[in-house]
Amino acid sequence: MNKEKKLWIGFALVMSISFSVLGYYGYEIYQEAPPIPTEIVGPNNTVIFTSEEIKDGQNVWQSMGGQEVGTIWGHGAYVAPDWTADWLHREAMFILDKLSEKEYAKTFAELTEEQQATMKIRLQNDVRKNTYDSSTGIITISQNRIEAIAYLSKYYEGLFMDDPKFETLRHNYAIPKMSIKDPERMHKMNAFFFWATWATVTERPNQKISYTHNWPSDELVGNVATKDLLVWSGVSIILLLFCIGVLIFYHVRSGEDEHFKIPVQDPLLKQGMTPSMFRIKKYLWVVSLLIVLQVVMGVITAHYGVEGNGFFGIPLDQILPYAVTRTWHTQLAIFWIATAWLATGLYIAPAVAGKDPKFQTFGVDFLFYALILIVLGSMAGQWFGVMQKLNLVENFWFGHQGYEYVDLGRFWQIFLLVGLFLWLALMVRPLLPVLKKKTGERNLIIMFLISCTAIATFYAAGLMWGRQTNLAIAEYWRWWVVHLWVEGFFEVFATVVIAFLFVRLGLLKTKTATLNVIFSTIIFMSGGILGTFHHLYFSGTPTAVMALGATFSALEIVPLVLIGYEAYHNYKLSKSTQWIKDYKWPIYFMIAVAFWNFLGAGVFGFIINPPIALYYVQGLNTTPLHGHTALFGVYGMLGIGLMLFVLRSLYRHEIWNEKAMKFIFWSTNIGLLAMALLSLLPVGIWQAIESIEHGMWYARSAELMQQPAMVTLKWLRAIGDTIFGFGVLALCWFVFDLTLRKKS
Repeated sequence: MNKEKKLWIGFALVMSISFSVLGYYGYEIYQEAPPIPTEIVGPNNTVIFTSEEIKDGQNVWQSMGGQEVGTIWGHGAYVAPDWTADWLHREAMFILDKLSEKEYAKTFAELTEEQQATMKIRLQNDVRKNTYDSSTGIITISQNRIEAIAYLSKYYEGLFMDDPKFETLRHNYAIPKMSIKDPERMHKMNAFFFWATWATVTERPNQKISYTHNWPSDELVGNVATKDLLVWSGVSIILLLFCIGVLIFYHVRSGEDEHFKIPVQDPLLKQGMTPSMFRIKKYLWVVSLLIVLQVVMGVITAHYGVEGNGFFGIPLDQILPYAVTRTWHTQLAIFWIATAWLATGLYIAPAVAGKDPKFQTFGVDFLFYALILIVLGSMAGQWFGVMQKLNLVENFWFGHQGYEYVDLGRFWQIFLLVGLFLWLALMVRPLLPVLKKKTGERNLIIMFLISCTAIATFYAAGLMWGRQTNLAIAEYWRWWVVHLWVEGFFEVFATVVIAFLFVRLGLLKTKTATLNVIFSTIIFMSGGILGTFHHLYFSGTPTAVMALGATFSALEIVPLVLIGYEAYHNYKLSKSTQWIKDYKWPIYFMIAVAFWNFLGAGVFGFIINPPIALYYVQGLNTTPLHGHTALFGVYGMLGIGLMLFVLRSLYRHEIWNEKAMKFIFWSTNIGLLAMALLSLLPVGIWQAIESIEHGMWYARSAELMQQPAMVTLKWLRAIGDTIFGFGVLALCWFVFDLTLRKKS
């Protein structure tokens, strides 16, 4: 059996076993998710909330922005609090003060340590006991909790509606006045907030941990780190070290790369150009404009962190509230990166085939206009949703679903899925004749088509939840899209595309490229598929999910250890011969991808990866630190690099502006690094320290986040943002200048 066949068998085993386990524990999540009761009642069977109110409340929360306004269970945005941590701590303090007044005629803060300990035990006996009756579907709560609900309902009503007492707090949280316009909607959202908080503190049946594994940390209610968090964190670190050793041994044993003669001139000069390949130009225009728009939305979103009700005195929150700008900022990142990669695929398929199938040009044009409609339509729908101009059903279908990265309404999701399958058809049709010839590139093309099929197919996971699906189940499927679709199969697609480009340039043998691609895919997906679970440690999932997530997500870091070798290899390629210097900047962006893969995905990713670390930092600025440096640093830089490869091939005889490209490359990379090191990292570390010492509620509170030193750290982000922004503007100018100038 040859090496190639062994690798294909390994690939098949990894995919089948991993998805079987992922599916099995998905079934377990369905069975063990925090139950939504038919009713929540008091000691005298007085109905406090109904299941319909809880489910509708979840939809109300989604309609105002959902995870784009604070977080629930640690997932979402970071200016406003985590609403479950906030409700939990305020409820605890209300009940403790009530118990203390009754017992000692003092507030809880005035008691001795012994008296406080007694009160905390009484509180924990009340709130941690699971009173859910599975036969009736009813949760029974104490009179103290009923009074706490009444107090907190009034508090949140004042915050989200128009109580003047909350004006400063609304400013600090970047929540516009009258974010919720209807008292009935507000009552329902309070029902959802209570249920989500109930799941964080109520112990699972026959266990001593809550449904969210004692997250968020708050010692008042007994939410403290468990031994499982420590054990599986240790396992993940030990496994990481072991697998790094194995990979280094394999790499050394494999020896140096084979050497072969590099072509005397650019092989792509002999490549024919088809009509559909020239149509890719307009995709690159849209990519450039969407990058600029995404950065503008990012600047406004970041500024809301220091001026929550406007933009340098302009009351922007009345027409573009934080929930809208952050939604667009994150969604546009996915849109432009995906468009750049899809455009590269549309360019490569006919390039390999040497000709266009019938109607290929029409298909490329049709897909382009469909994507434009999806982008603009979904953005408009999200604005209408957040501004509370849609009812709950309309909002689900056409407005704002409230789930980060998949915020677009269900209609737009389906439309995008159809567009992805159209793209898949445009990929497959030109390559089928090549496959039938059984050339040396056959296996590489098969892997390319597998990755294309996965990109189209796995976005369908975003259709697996309904309008009122339990949040724990919706989160499971959401991470199929965010982790498996964005971080998984796009990664495989990128690996294949880069290999293809280097083969076409004559810098890599086809067989070597094929073996490397299959092996890299096996290594990455071995940890990547089950590593999905590391996003779900505290999302109402069973303990086994944490064990699997901790173990396999550590394996995602392993390939990044040798990333320096990849960067050096690409750097050597850029210097290997005179004509390859034409591809200097696309290759340099590949080197940047390697750097950010190591720092953003590797170092900053592992900071928040072990369960014990994530227990204290989930929902803090350590998450956007990883998000920015991994999403833009890896996938964004790769998208730009691929776009430059296509431009270099389309405009082969044009002389590029070296000064402009140098400025673009260094400003985007230095700006991103400055943003991370000057602001996101120090803010995240400070928050982590406070979370460990005081609890998650304090790490996200206005009391901490509005301290003068913290505000200064947030302002320091403007340095990196400005440098980065100028680089992006220069990139946009470069693309339009190159594509619109009169050809030499």
